[in-house]
Amino acid sequence: MLQINIPGFATLQIKHLVLDFNGTLACDGNLLPQITEKLTLLSEQINIDIITADTHGSAARQLENCPVNLIIIPQAEQDQAKLNHVEQCKPHSVVAIGNGHNDHLMLKSAALGIAVMQQEGAAVCSLQAADILIPDILSALDLLLKPKRLIATLRN
Repeated sequence: MLQINIPGFATLQIKHLVLDFNGTLACDGNLLPQITEKLTLLSEQINIDIITADTHGSAARQLENCPVNLIIIPQAEQDQAKLNHVEQCKPHSVVAIGNGHNDHLMLKSAALGIAVMQQEGAAVCSLQAADILIPDILSALDLLLKPKRLIATLRN
């Protein structure tokens, strides 16, 4: 578990990291560089779930060396499926990271929602639902590996 006290925001007790795949961890179905190393470090403290409709059909192959749980969801109602997963994990113990329109419900529900804006862009509704906007996934993962960055950004 990761515990982070952010004055004026919350004391986070994070047990789960829930991430989108395409647009967040991958571009055009290919895992971005250094993701495996960062996820491996984080997996020592929290459970990591990758939830995706797997548009490119490559998620399992790309994540085979990552200590994560891969959850493939149907093409229909992806936003609700992602929200349902966060709710099953208990939202107060979840950090969610995503970029797409189908991520906005999970970002809003999670104790901490992080939107990333990379090559595929980010849906405005997800930006509005998130607590933080970060320019890339490596910086987003570093917020959890170096939580004083979170404190500096979110404290009141």
